[in-house]
Amino acid sequence: MTQSLLHQILDYANRANPYPLYEQLRKTPVHHEAGGPYVIGTYHEIRSLLHDPRISSDARNLASTARDPLADPAQEESALPPGFLKLDPPEHDRLRRMTNRPFGPPHSPYRVDGMRGELHDIVSGLIDGIGDPGGRIDLVEQFSYPFPVTVICRLLGVPREDEARFHTWADTLAASLDPSPGADPTERGKGAHDARMQLGMYLADLIEERRKKPGEDMLSQLATAKGEDGAMTTMELLSTAALLLIAGHETTVNLITNGMLTLLRHPDVLQRLRSDPQLAVPIVEELLRFEPPVQLVPQRTTLADIEVHGVTIPKGASLWLVLASGNRDPQRFEDPDRFDPDRRDIQHLGLGSGIHSCFGAPLARLEAQLALSELARRLENPRLLEDPPPYRQNAVLRGPRHLPISCEGIRP
Repeated sequence: MTQSLLHQILDYANRANPYPLYEQLRKTPVHHEAGGPYVIGTYHEIRSLLHDPRISSDARNLASTARDPLADPAQEESALPPGFLKLDPPEHDRLRRMTNRPFGPPHSPYRVDGMRGELHDIVSGLIDGIGDPGGRIDLVEQFSYPFPVTVICRLLGVPREDEARFHTWADTLAASLDPSPGADPTERGKGAHDARMQLGMYLADLIEERRKKPGEDMLSQLATAKGEDGAMTTMELLSTAALLLIAGHETTVNLITNGMLTLLRHPDVLQRLRSDPQLAVPIVEELLRFEPPVQLVPQRTTLADIEVHGVTIPKGASLWLVLASGNRDPQRFEDPDRFDPDRRDIQHLGLGSGIHSCFGAPLARLEAQLALSELARRLENPRLLEDPPPYRQNAVLRGPRHLPISCEGIRP
């Protein structure tokens, strides 16, 4: 029996290369299978809907009859309130403004750029610790995974001695996003629940410490801020910190790993980057178009009947926006299946758009630029040991679970 297009997109067998399926998806501007979500895969329609106030991110607006195959029951059972990523204005706007105050312009314009030296040191230390370069290197385990979570720890102000515990919780929660076939869902759910509880208790204690004795870190500033929007409650702080950990970590892991995989498949570009580290800036932008870390945005809901290309999407419907498909739309990008860091017109959807555009975009960009330029400079003749590599189960956060490579040496 032939699988439906939506089932094929979600099928792990197609995870390594979903792009031919996205090409099929774009032939139908609004793809809808009975009882399922309404799926949009064309660039201009996705961008328009990301800016449409009639589209909600709050799952509570989903009609009781609507079904979303990517709904996360574990999230629904979480003791924490939803992060601002899953809220609508005005609640979303208030929490995002308060979180942005210690993170970026106009109040903290140098927060991210001021971390450049520290980020470089973390990258250098991880590359130094790779071990025998002639053997099998798993770039995910040894580099892409530990780098972003260490950065999040430093950003929030987690003491160095507690970073290992934070890594463990992050790994457990990340694993819960990737259901493994044959694994016991009850056991997996319990592990994720326990990790959330332990992380929540740890952060609650850390927040209280920062309220009594604030430092320069972001958590201190969030815990003590009393601006025009008032102060965050402890539960809002916990929810925001957890959001920064998971969203900031998972997407950057994929961006770096997809990036290195793409560069190893395009050795001419890798050589150019080795010679010119400044090329990392356009390379990362093209990667965000060509292999975005977030493939699709599920769990959006219509607040009214909306017409798209003559199709009425009813109020309360589940809506999916397939960003990775829009990024390869030939109606928007010339020769879209070609990786081209010299591409001039590159207004991609890799970091979203509209009020829910990626909050951590400046940090993610800087992390990826530093990571890829240093890997290109220091690894001597790196090569893939498996192509395609084994991918994560997750259809939304798509990236290799492992990236086995080897190289002839590591430059100082």
